This record gives sequence, C-alpha cells and structure tokens, in this order.
Amino acid sequence: MTEPLREAIRGVWNRVDLADRRVADTVDRTDIVGRLTGADYISLAALFVGWGSALLFSRGEPNWGILVMFAAFFLDKVDGWYARHTGTSSPFGRQIDSFIDIFAYLLPAALLYHVSLAPSPFASLVVGFLLFAFGGLRLIRHTNEGFGSDGGDSYYHGTTVVHTNLLVVSNYFLATFVGLWNGWVAGVLVGLACPLMVSDYKAYKTDLSHALAAVVALVAGGLALALELGYV
Repeated sequence: MTEPLREAIRGVWNRVDLADRRVADTVDRTDIVGRLTGADYISLAALFVGWGSALLFSRGEPNWGILVMFAAFFLDKVDGWYARHTGTSSPFGRQIDSFIDIFAYLLPAALLYHVSLAPSPFASLVVGFLLFAFGGLRLIRHTNEGFGSDGGDSYYHGTTVVHTNLLVVSNYFLATFVGLWNGWVAGVLVGLACPLMVSDYKAYKTDLSHALAAVVALVAGGLALALELGYV
C-alpha cells in the first residue's frame, strides 16, 4: 500500500471515528433523557396517545379519535398535577409540556376539521395553518413567560390550545346535529378564535375552569361514543 493511499484511509477513519464524535461530558452538555422526571414521562405518554388519536382522525374515525384525544387531555393534566405534588416543576418540564401540547391539542383539532368539517382543501389549508401558527406562537410565549399572576390568581396569557381544540370539537357536533351548520361556518369561527391565543386576554387557571373543561370533555366523549354506537 502506498503512503498516499494509507494517509487517505487514515483520514477517512478519523472522520468516522465514533468515539471522537461523542459530545464530551461538560456543563454545556444537556443529558436530555437523564433530566426527564416522572411528570415528563407522563407527558410522553400523552404524546403517544395524542398521536394515536391523530391516526384515528386520519383514517376517518372521528368519534374514536375524539375519545382517544380526551385520554391524551387527561394525561396532560395528570403530568402537571404530578409535577406540582412531587415538587419537580421546572422551566424544562414546561418546555416538554408545550411540545406535547402540539400533538395532544393542535394536531387532532386540525385533523378533525380536515376530515369531518372542511368543505374544501383550501378551507382545510387555511384553518390548519391558523391553528398551528397561532397555537404554536401561544405555546412558545407560555414556555418563555409562564403563568401570569393577578392578585394571587394564576392566568394564561391569551386563550389556550385547549379552548381552541374544544371549539373545533363543538363545531363537529354542531355540524352533526344542526342542519344549517356547516364547514364554512365552523372554519370562520375557528379562524377568528385562533388569534385570541396570542391576545392579552387573561384565561384564569382555577379549579372551576378545570372542572368545566372536564365536564365538556365528558359530555363530548359521551356524544362521540353515542354517535359511534348508533344511539343518536
């Protein structure tokens, strides 16, 4: 073997040496898996279930998709409760939670509108864009700012992705049970509501608001199951 060929082979080997490619253990290195807490693993479970609901919507199974989506909602609430009760709340956990919310709330809402409500591909394109654009910006702001405080009461800055998701679900049932309701009306309402997610509206985080959200989810889940089983 000639010396130039040997040097060429050595150069290639040095470039693919896996040991040299590993990031050193320094203070600048983030061990992303090592930092996960129990609450974060619950969030990842919500991601798994949320993705399952998205697959159901994409297969044209809106009622089962709604039921599975609400299971993701439940896990999303459990992770926050677990973090508070174990003292593991952190900005890092809030970043993970916001990332998961895209798949638990925004993606299912966009797919539900696309599969069951959209009167045209253009309407689906616009509504889906507005959901992801304003919803994503809202989650980025919440990750950066956290909760606001008003006289000891915590609030979200702007309406939440939960509100917007439930608006899409409400329009699905209205279009199912109300003859004059249609995808155009639903698209306009959802489109107008999306900018509220980045508004200065104070959405207070109270036990009552959580209870109301739970009641709405239970009613919607019951309606979805009744529709699927042919009772209504």
